[in-house]
Amino acid sequence: MTLLTVYTDGDAPEKVLESEETEDIAVALKEIDVRFERWEVAEEFAAGGDQQAILDRYREDVARVIEAEGYVLVDVVQLHPTEDPGWEELKTAARNKFLSEHTHDDDEVRFFVSGSGIFYLHTQGKVYAVLCEAGDLLSVPANTTHWFDMGTEPDFTAIRFFHDEDGWVGNFTGNPLAERIPGYDQITEARARS
Repeated sequence: MTLLTVYTDGDAPEKVLESEETEDIAVALKEIDVRFERWEVAEEFAAGGDQQAILDRYREDVARVIEAEGYVLVDVVQLHPTEDPGWEELKTAARNKFLSEHTHDDDEVRFFVSGSGIFYLHTQGKVYAVLCEAGDLLSVPANTTHWFDMGTEPDFTAIRFFHDEDGWVGNFTGNPLAERIPGYDQITEARARS
């Protein structure tokens, strides 16, 4: 289930809101111009799958988003545990790439086919930590300051949408705020205990 946790962005961030209610999450995110939707989950892709098969399965939803927003590139990104000897290095490099606060000249739009990750949206003196899980679509407007944490053991598949054929291009801010906000592992472990 999706979880929204909102923190202040000061030197000692404080939690000011926490909700698992889909409507409350959508309303809170709409106030900062972030679109949140829930789509039906295709269980056959719980462990990932072929990019074209995934896009075919979600064809109608993908077409609706493309038509509404004019995206020109749609792809599937996957990161799942493997026995490959390079897995440890790959997962660490992938995670570290997105952990620093950044912006994009394009929207950042993700639909979680499986697994989970947290988008941290830094705006209006707060950090909105959105734990996205299978079935969640999050659309972060261009130039919104944010970062993404997939945890120390990443396991997800997501459909990505871009206006620019170059795909993901980050403009890093150098702000160390991400180091002061609870990360994916902390948030998901606390949730599991409650």
